[in-house]
Amino acid sequence: MRYLLESPHTKEECLRELDEILEEGADVLNKFNWACASGEHTGYAIVDARDESEVLTMVPAFIRNKAKIIKLAQFTPEQIRSFH
Repeated sequence: MRYLLESPHTKEECLRELDEILEEGADVLNKFNWACASGEHTGYAIVDARDESEVLTMVPAFIRNKAKIIKLAQFTPEQIRSFH
């Protein structure tokens, strides 16, 4: 399964979130893109996982209650045609 993970945080929480994700290792850090430099303090990641609870473990515990997880899907041309 593929998911979009949004991890919003405040300016004050920003460095703590970055530090805690860095502690998980470069492989986890490299899954994220950050909008913080634009003033939108949110990390975004598209990840493959078994379920939403596995995705949630990528977010530091202190901020998990703010995380948003969206299940993604791709459509084939045939599926799109069948929607009509």
